[in-house]
Amino acid sequence: MTHPNDQDAKPAGPDSGDPTEFLSFRIGDDEYSVDIMSVREIRGWTQTTSLPHSPSFVRGVINLRGTVLPVIDLAMRLGLAETDPEDRNVIIVVDAGERVMGLRVDAVSDILSFTKDQLQPPPDVASPATESFVKALTILDERMVRMLDLSTVLPGIEEIAA
Repeated sequence: MTHPNDQDAKPAGPDSGDPTEFLSFRIGDDEYSVDIMSVREIRGWTQTTSLPHSPSFVRGVINLRGTVLPVIDLAMRLGLAETDPEDRNVIIVVDAGERVMGLRVDAVSDILSFTKDQLQPPPDVASPATESFVKALTILDERMVRMLDLSTVLPGIEEIAA
């Protein structure tokens, strides 16, 4: 029989007060992060093959061990300034349910660990379309880190093929 104060009876994760790990990365001077459980791998920058009529934030596709993987330019998706890919850029391969895509970012920074009480909701200053991209904010060593909501950041397959 478990005791009500038994730690094993409590589910792990940000809702329980246990820390959740996030992969942090940079886009320009800004720091963002995603739940590390959604990250499949981190790859060096690879030239993409463009897709005609795709949205401007879709850099193209790459061959990932026999699978065609769409690559999203995360800066452009978030409405930031467009930059040309460089050799030092990386592709973070993420899995958000049924969608597996690559995110082009400037550089991977660190693995961070936060509890739910360290995260704050974003302020109501953004437009409804962009507001949903950031699900939480936190301050770490005088830096503001934005936690992205991959379910809204990643476009649907229909949007890429449009």
